Amino acid sequence: MLLGSLAAFSCTRAAAPPPASVERLVEPGLVMQVEIRRTEYGVPHITAENIAALGFGLAYCQVEDHGERVVMGLVRSRGEMALHVGRQALDSDFYSRRMRRRALETYHLLSQDARDLMEGFAEGVNWYVRLHPEEFPDWVEPDFTGHDVHARFILMTLPGDADRVLRGVRAAEEVAQNEDGSNAWAFAPSRTASGHAILLRNPHLSWNAGYYEVHLIVPGRLNFYGDVRVGLPLFYIGGFNERLGWATTNNSPDLEEVYELDLDPNRPDHYRFDGGSIPLQPVEITVEYKDGNTIRQETRTFWRTPLGPVVYRTDDKAYVLRSAIEGQFRMVDQYLRMMQADNLEEWLDAMRVRAHASSTFTYADADGNIFQYWNARLPDRPHESGGDSVAIPARRSSEIWTRLVPFDSLPMRLNPEGGYLHNENDPFYFSNLNEPFDVAAYGSGYPTPRLRLRSQLALEMIHTTPYLLSLEDVITLKHTTRMLLADRVKDDLVAAVLSASPNDTVRRAIAMIEQWDNTTSPEVQGGVLFVVWFERYLDQTPGDWTFTERWDRAFAEPWTAARPVETPRGLAGPARAAEAFVWAIEETTRLYGRWSVPWGEVHRVRRGEVDVPVGGCRGVLGCFRTLTFRRDGDGKLAVSGGDGWIFAVEFGDTPRAYSVLAYGQSGREHSPHYDDQAAMYAEGRLKQVAFTEEEIEAEVIRRYRPGRER
Repeated sequence: MLLGSLAAFSCTRAAAPPPASVERLVEPGLVMQVEIRRTEYGVPHITAENIAALGFGLAYCQVEDHGERVVMGLVRSRGEMALHVGRQALDSDFYSRRMRRRALETYHLLSQDARDLMEGFAEGVNWYVRLHPEEFPDWVEPDFTGHDVHARFILMTLPGDADRVLRGVRAAEEVAQNEDGSNAWAFAPSRTASGHAILLRNPHLSWNAGYYEVHLIVPGRLNFYGDVRVGLPLFYIGGFNERLGWATTNNSPDLEEVYELDLDPNRPDHYRFDGGSIPLQPVEITVEYKDGNTIRQETRTFWRTPLGPVVYRTDDKAYVLRSAIEGQFRMVDQYLRMMQADNLEEWLDAMRVRAHASSTFTYADADGNIFQYWNARLPDRPHESGGDSVAIPARRSSEIWTRLVPFDSLPMRLNPEGGYLHNENDPFYFSNLNEPFDVAAYGSGYPTPRLRLRSQLALEMIHTTPYLLSLEDVITLKHTTRMLLADRVKDDLVAAVLSASPNDTVRRAIAMIEQWDNTTSPEVQGGVLFVVWFERYLDQTPGDWTFTERWDRAFAEPWTAARPVETPRGLAGPARAAEAFVWAIEETTRLYGRWSVPWGEVHRVRRGEVDVPVGGCRGVLGCFRTLTFRRDGDGKLAVSGGDGWIFAVEFGDTPRAYSVLAYGQSGREHSPHYDDQAAMYAEGRLKQVAFTEEEIEAEVIRRYRPGRER
């Protein structure tokens, strides 16, 4: 692991005096144009005179906290990893070279602010590497440029993006999918105790995904608090300024189509289209790689058409992936405009750049607006979507998509009745139960209606809450440890087991389940055995089904759009459920020593010196506090992903907010900010955000310019 080779470093300790060789380095002028103030838990508040200095300070902080991870991201963006680590990086480098070509073609088309941010970011990385060369491999050269940063923002189809269709072409197996995702809520003033709008952001990704909490300030131009990603200045971000904020949740729109083209039998490397014979366009890329002490080269030819890249060929067909994201490059421009917006109209104007290709955006502002937008660069298809299995035959331009569904035609809701909006990665149809979308109005290319248990639990908590919510109430609701699946099937399970003439052990175990409060609270018994049982029950569903098909067949009443928050419910196979329960008693005892083990004895947050119990489970089980786990050597389950970065903000005269980054501000294991938020997170607590100058100054623990300690 690259980070494992780094020297120990604490981002709160004063830096050692630089060696003589460092003293002779020419200090960039940007150093004196930016000040970094670290508050408790190491959160950097970066105040810069201009956008370039802001990028410089942000990069310097990220390398302080995450070292090689930032640097290697830029090396990869050049397509030069194989040059240093060998052939194993060749595939990645060929892909990166394609992105870099597009970056070089488009860099001059960016706004001056975007170029300034990227060039400042590159120079911030360079400056840190020059000051601390001992932390990096000898071959790292501090000569990164804005082009290298820009290459990380190019949206291009990944080599495997067409696999779902090509598996059908090649008669391969079906693709499985995972359900866990993110949460976002917005409350209008009519639903809050303060009379101000409230926003909750709670993405769920792996705990190595690299969310980075930061406050970015250019006086008079920008004042934004939220998250960026390690190694990047702005990427799939969420947060807030003085007037507004937003959260994102993945929405997985159908942005690609695979078209089947006829090759011209009379002309090699040509295809027939619109009555003509069109040449396929070869793109040759050469990558250098390390082979022992020798540097070698490999050249590959990639084929493309004006419709998109060729992803597969047979003797008479070429399969082309036409993607709405291919070559998009203006994400930083869009985010800078969103971050500087003062109201909903300005924010929507920024969104109309459409460089962010997907995600549901949930928004709130100081004017009291709440808004949700199902964002997608959605193709306006002249045909039904091929979905996951069909390549669409195309002979003429009229048979392919050539434009996007207009921005203002996509699903959106502004200030709905009931004063709330929510999303937990399910389709947009039930974002507010008072004003649901008409399912019949959305056809091919739009998602199939679905409202899974995690979303239903969210609605149960917020749709009919009988009291006005404070910011603290929202945080309390967010940390619920309920498992909605238990509410839906536990009674049937108890009845099935008792009707199967259980022995004394089984009778005592089902009595524990009957008395269980249906939560994953760390001290509570029942949840561990229940989950082991349900996974066995689901796996034993007869037939060769996908996960979704098995799920639907597990319930007596599967989910329906007609009863979106009451279904699924009950058990379709009570005899199978009783058999699975007997098995689960034995399996739980084998894994954990007894079947009555409390949830928190098994489920842990383990980070650095922290090893504490935690409540939460997978979203598919109906946990709003969604967690995924790895099994450690001692058999315990340690959090590896899901819930981890949370903020909640209330938009009064000045934003008031709380946040937690469970895995800490630093990826360096010897930093005090590697594990200092882990226990707080496990206990369901958030820290108060320092946003105003007074709040920041009251909490400053370290103040410096990059490379200069005061």
